[in-house]
Amino acid sequence: MGMRSSKGEHGPVLIDFLLHINGDMSERVMSVIESLVPALEVYSIDEAFADLTGIPGSLEQLGRDIRAQVLQSTGIPTGVGIATTKTLAKLANHAAKRWHRQTGGVVDLRDPEKRDKLLKVTPVGEVWGIGRKLTTHLQGMNITTAWQLAQADAALIRKQFSVIVEKTARELRGTACLGLDEAVTTKQEICCSRMFGQRLKAIAPIREAVATYAARACEKLRKQGSLCKQVRVSIRTGMFNPDEAKYAKGIICELPYPTDDTRLITKAATAGLQHVFRDGYAYSKAEIMLLDLRQRGEFT
Repeated sequence: MGMRSSKGEHGPVLIDFLLHINGDMSERVMSVIESLVPALEVYSIDEAFADLTGIPGSLEQLGRDIRAQVLQSTGIPTGVGIATTKTLAKLANHAAKRWHRQTGGVVDLRDPEKRDKLLKVTPVGEVWGIGRKLTTHLQGMNITTAWQLAQADAALIRKQFSVIVEKTARELRGTACLGLDEAVTTKQEICCSRMFGQRLKAIAPIREAVATYAARACEKLRKQGSLCKQVRVSIRTGMFNPDEAKYAKGIICELPYPTDDTRLITKAATAGLQHVFRDGYAYSKAEIMLLDLRQRGEFT
């Protein structure tokens, strides 16, 4: 998980799960995290960014509290990376997992000295968004570590590569260029979820919400030039009120072919909702996740 700094900077935390899990378990874990942070971006089925701007106290302790709460509620271990940018939160999370025994699964990179120490030992190819081809080009410029990329001239990086790589370099220096729901790479899963403003017991308003979330997810899908072959829809009640009956269920719907057509995806999502909805519960949230993403022209 990634979290944002409490000192006014934009700084996400990345939380990810240390075990492979299915969609229903992911929903349970995300609901626990969501109850503890002010804003959450579900980046994939096993990763989430959280914005902790304005949260008082120790963020490292909050990270440990999140790990403990998720483990207690679901049995799933997590890694937590805290930083001032999403790119640094990714690296912090990676370090939390790599040196789990020493870190306890939580790394806070907001301290510049600690940040630079990690950047100097991180190969540039391990930076979020720097793929194999970019790594080769950067190595040709004698940029072999994340620290060297952070120190590179931003204008030169933009000229040689793109504004995306320039943003990556700036993020490594601690300057936030990506907000929640922004990424430097093509997402392998696209999620759109919201808490309802009030508990909903009838299927009609939930269906309307699911259709809205599906449309938003399709906008993200088209923006990155992808198609999807599967749609997962899930709904749940509030999970922490002892006086409410608990229910959470999701279903994956197969599409006839990879598509970015909002009508087809919405139709599949609302059909899936019909399968998972049960009368007698007060629902608090719905989620749409687009899965099995393909690039246009990809037929395998």
